[in-house]
Amino acid sequence: MYAIIETGGKQYKVSSGDTIKVDKMAEAAGSAVSLNKVLAIIDKKSKLGKPYVKGAEVKAEVIGAVKGDKVIVHKQRPRKVYRKTNGHRQQYTALKINEILIGGKDGA
Repeated sequence: MYAIIETGGKQYKVSSGDTIKVDKMAEAAGSAVSLNKVLAIIDKKSKLGKPYVKGAEVKAEVIGAVKGDKVIVHKQRPRKVYRKTNGHRQQYTALKINEILIGGKDGA
């Protein structure tokens, strides 16, 4: 069974036991997080939300803050003496997915 969740304006396909990197969150390492924007749950019977599945949530644990790969941004103008180089490392929060809960009697 897996679920499609939305967090930080992005969508992720997760199943129990997965580790994902999401945009930086304010929660501290070791704390529990409940992600309730579940777009779909896929198992023997698929449940699709309009836009979210009612009563469904994904329980996760915050592993900690991680940084992404370095991206080099270089700007240069031809025939001018203009050169500028910047680097950027995006900050993420690593989450370990513990369980996917389907709320309600019929999961609706």
